[in-house]
Amino acid sequence: MKTLPLKELNKRLNADAAAELELAEELYLRQLEKAACAIAEGAKEKPIILLSGPSGSAKTSTAHRLKQLLGNIGVTAHVISLDNYFLPLNGLSSEELSRIDLEAPERLDLELLGEHLERFRECLPTQMPLFDFADQSRKSGRLFVRGENEPVILEGIHALNPKVMGGIGEHAVGLYVSVRTRLSADGMLLHPSMIRLMRRLMRDRLFRGRKTEDIIRSFRSVQNGEEKYIMPHKGNAEIDIDTFMSFEAAVYSCELLPFLQDVSPDFELYPMVEEMLGFLEQITPLSKEMVPERSIVREFVGGGFAVDG
Repeated sequence: MKTLPLKELNKRLNADAAAELELAEELYLRQLEKAACAIAEGAKEKPIILLSGPSGSAKTSTAHRLKQLLGNIGVTAHVISLDNYFLPLNGLSSEELSRIDLEAPERLDLELLGEHLERFRECLPTQMPLFDFADQSRKSGRLFVRGENEPVILEGIHALNPKVMGGIGEHAVGLYVSVRTRLSADGMLLHPSMIRLMRRLMRDRLFRGRKTEDIIRSFRSVQNGEEKYIMPHKGNAEIDIDTFMSFEAAVYSCELLPFLQDVSPDFELYPMVEEMLGFLEQITPLSKEMVPERSIVREFVGGGFAVDG
């Protein structure tokens, strides 16, 4: 795991912020280009791409950037979100809902997914599901047919779990994406999970109107699920991608600092708030207007390029 000293980062941001953004994007792009080449070379034998990672790891943006890069080298690829295979929750009572582990792989319709994975592999027409998060229901989506030698990128937190993917693994390439770089300052280390929490705070406040404390509480629950259901299977990935962007905490600081500073020290998870504040209060702030449209950071601050399925 790499470490970036905050003092060094601030120096670079103050000297030439645009150059720092360009460098960070280039480092990420190089990883994706290497992954795209590996996928293209093995597309005939391994047409299924299993892309997993914890919450806030930029799975969605990474999947679509891979699709675009593959297209640039003449390989037609498709992105499918495993979220659409969630079992519907509408109609369940509060008591029934309270017994459901929302982080568990059983949250997915494993039988339907298993059938569809085989149909994808055999290039058979497949009626896709579409999950509606607004009312927690599942509807009928588009009809999908994979062309021969066209990779299908399946992205979701359980994509590397053999219980979910069954026997498709021998026909698949596994990718694991997450934040793998730490910031350091004055003897302190900012754990990569705190960058992912900042991403969730930005996204959930911006797009879902949630309160800071509620987002942090739910993230702690999500972390427990990650340790139980995601981390044990990350070794199934042949390719690792670090989605850390050196400049992103500087962007988040502009909007997150006021909200985090308003959190009461009596909040039961205040140590997590303190850890973020310790870095955000020292970092050189950067306007989100500087973030490139195609950056994965746009997944969390808004204004990114449109993606299709």
